[in-house]
Amino acid sequence: MNKITFTFCLLLFTVQAYSQDVRELLYNIEILEPNHALKPKVDGFAKERIEDRLNRGVIAIEDEDNNVYVSWRLLKSDPADVAFDVYRGTSNRSVKLNRRPVTTTTDFVDRKASNKTDQYWVIPVGKKGNGTPSERASVIAKKSVEEPAYISIPLQDDVVPGRRRLGVADLNGDGKFDFVLIQPNVSKDPGSRPDSSQVTYKIEAYLNDGTFLWRNDLGDGIEPGVWYSPFIAYDFDGDGKAEIAVKTAPAGVRDADGAVYQGEEWISIWDGMTGKEIARADWPARTERLGNYNRQNRNQLGVAYLDGKTPCLIVARGTYKTMFVDAYQFADGRLTKLWSWDGDEENPIVRSQGAHIMLVNDVDEDGRDEIILGSAVLDDDGTLLWSAGLGHPDKVYVTDIDPSRPGLEIFFAVEALHDKDGLGICVRDAKTGELVWSVGESTVHIGSGMVADIDPSLPGLESFAGEDPKGHRAMRVPGNDNKYLFDAKGNLIGSGEDVPPTGDWLWWDAGKVRQYITGDREGISVMKYKQGEVQNGFQGRIMMTADLFGDWREEMVTALPGELRFYSTTIPAKDRRITLLQDNTYRQTITVRTMGYQQSPVPSFYLGE
Repeated sequence: MNKITFTFCLLLFTVQAYSQDVRELLYNIEILEPNHALKPKVDGFAKERIEDRLNRGVIAIEDEDNNVYVSWRLLKSDPADVAFDVYRGTSNRSVKLNRRPVTTTTDFVDRKASNKTDQYWVIPVGKKGNGTPSERASVIAKKSVEEPAYISIPLQDDVVPGRRRLGVADLNGDGKFDFVLIQPNVSKDPGSRPDSSQVTYKIEAYLNDGTFLWRNDLGDGIEPGVWYSPFIAYDFDGDGKAEIAVKTAPAGVRDADGAVYQGEEWISIWDGMTGKEIARADWPARTERLGNYNRQNRNQLGVAYLDGKTPCLIVARGTYKTMFVDAYQFADGRLTKLWSWDGDEENPIVRSQGAHIMLVNDVDEDGRDEIILGSAVLDDDGTLLWSAGLGHPDKVYVTDIDPSRPGLEIFFAVEALHDKDGLGICVRDAKTGELVWSVGESTVHIGSGMVADIDPSLPGLESFAGEDPKGHRAMRVPGNDNKYLFDAKGNLIGSGEDVPPTGDWLWWDAGKVRQYITGDREGISVMKYKQGEVQNGFQGRIMMTADLFGDWREEMVTALPGELRFYSTTIPAKDRRITLLQDNTYRQTITVRTMGYQQSPVPSFYLGE
């Protein structure tokens, strides 16, 4: 291939609005073959896989009929035939509530709860005798007849205009999730509030009982925006207590317009209980290859088990042009770099493939995590596994969408203009990047998307997405309000009003069909597709939906002035399954909900009727 042909092909590849014919041409001349320069496999410090040390997560809630609904976790370490006995009492007395061990679910309704000051706990039972009793849970009582019961965590300084993002991790090693927040809820992202240019972000930590631990001011070296201030909370060194990984910078480098154009930048590790810095390393550097200020400051963090055992810290920069990724391990108080990846060194040059979220999954089934950056997937050794060449997707989900085909799939809702190839909405094989199905028609800017089982009569998960009415500003293309609903095979089964919202979803009722959340801060409802309201009366701004305690179904976390609220279902379950927290893809989607664009977590396995 001569130099003229090679240059022409590279130029075509960097344009997002290329056709399927061009893409096939690039494949045929091997431009899209990744350059797998040999890199050593990661051999981290961990001898066994480091994961959350979860307790039973017992929760006892007063339901709408004034009974006490008790729910707890099934753990992957439990024997398959484990059963549970449920107890109520105090330190001086106790009574077993079930006649026969609970085997079908991990919940129980106490209809004879006369004293709401009692505590509840469970004991696993099996052929080899009883297991270790769980922690004890006090009853969460309703505040009023109309409102569901909730856990309340009081926050410092009511005058702060809200908390922006929430991280959950065990900071003190007691097996319960604690909370790390960034505040205030303002941003200087392009086009947002100009009066936030002088705001500095603060990160603060609370124990699960509401005990305030510490607050750190990130200073004027970090701009107030979702891309400029990434942080995550996770146990990186395996001591059972989570650390905070956060982007930091020296003071005095912010310009008058509120932006930071130069100066040092670091990835710092803070002690979770004190907020004190333990270690730091350089953040991937700014460069003109990243584009303008907005593009240079697209930063993300994540966690990947690159050797299958060690939770490695992933530090990334870039979305719309080139992308850089550094991988570290944290042990003995030190950050050690494992590898670095420069997208421009790949064959092909991987540009404009980044997403607004970093996902992980062992897509090639070798026991080590791959990193899904968007339309490009990095192998565990820091080489490119595959690139779909789709351009930048706004939403990405990896799960088993179609159980009838082997392996997992990745759903893409692509922002880039696809006026000819019909790939603005598509599903690809997670291992190879091979196209499974696509929308097959022109789209402008697919700005939202979701995968969930919403129709139990159809096999597999449904995929749905919508176009952004603002269109594609960079290409000066007007938008529309088209919406699309597909079955697992990619057949279009709905459009317009038949398409549900793509925002916050959760498993709330007794089935495996997922529900969605509607409403505003004055009143939130859980809705079931085409079946109406499941429950209402919830208050606040949605911060997260996740399986944080109780059985495998999910909690709703909301923020109000000076308060976090945790709502949990009291609808009796019909089955049981291992807590979703012990699925790594689901867990790490929760981990990175502290930054980027928000999307509901999905597990790596099929979960539907």
